[in-house]
Amino acid sequence: MQVGLIGAGNMARALARGWGRPLLCSDPLQERAQALVAEVGGEALAGNAEVAARAELVVLAHKSAQLQSVAGEIAPNARAVASILAATPLAALREAYPARPVYRFLPALPAEVRAGAEVQAADPLAAERARGGEQQADFDAEVRELFAQLGSLVVLDDALVDVAMALSSCAPAYLALVVEAQVDAAVRRGIPATQASELVVATLSGSAELLRHRGYDTLAIRREVASPGGLTARGLDALERGGVRAAFSDALDAVLG
Repeated sequence: MQVGLIGAGNMARALARGWGRPLLCSDPLQERAQALVAEVGGEALAGNAEVAARAELVVLAHKSAQLQSVAGEIAPNARAVASILAATPLAALREAYPARPVYRFLPALPAEVRAGAEVQAADPLAAERARGGEQQADFDAEVRELFAQLGSLVVLDDALVDVAMALSSCAPAYLALVVEAQVDAAVRRGIPATQASELVVATLSGSAELLRHRGYDTLAIRREVASPGGLTARGLDALERGGVRAAFSDALDAVLG
């Protein structure tokens, strides 16, 4: 499948690096598109319309506000469209790209290293498209697999995709802040920043893998680590007093407006 990227910003680069395959790409800043294809292979094209004419799947990685203007350029030539645009439901994509297969995904920055979580909007028209023939069903499966390569792919109702954005797409920034806070605390107590960073990041990574292995049973993990009245229990109590749960809830609400 020949993939074309409309846009060469941060998320487009993460996708391209995760896929590690030659791509077609266009961007208002031609040097960004050229830098991306120099890294992963492919061609930086002069305009969006040329990408649409040559790609089997066009991936929309431009700004959400540009949906209509970009569709005006490429809709006549686009054969299939996958969107990673925030706050852009399937209905809006179908309106912009009528009579074309459209897919909605929400990747996160760890896609660059084929990790983290990707969200796909459940499409009620997928079954109808599949009845159109084996070729379309195979294409749908190939598109899904393309994004599944980038991390754990979770399918949600279209109305919940933006909620998931606050959990997966925004979370790398949140966790980076958590790492900074823990490292700062460790440095204050005498551990050099480099070693503190290694300790914190390795612990986050290992804890995530353990949670996955244990079926995401967070309560069981907390009980095993925190003995009653012990040091970890004191630390957890301090975090609760500091409002860590409320802070993450407020962050989700802030993202969703």
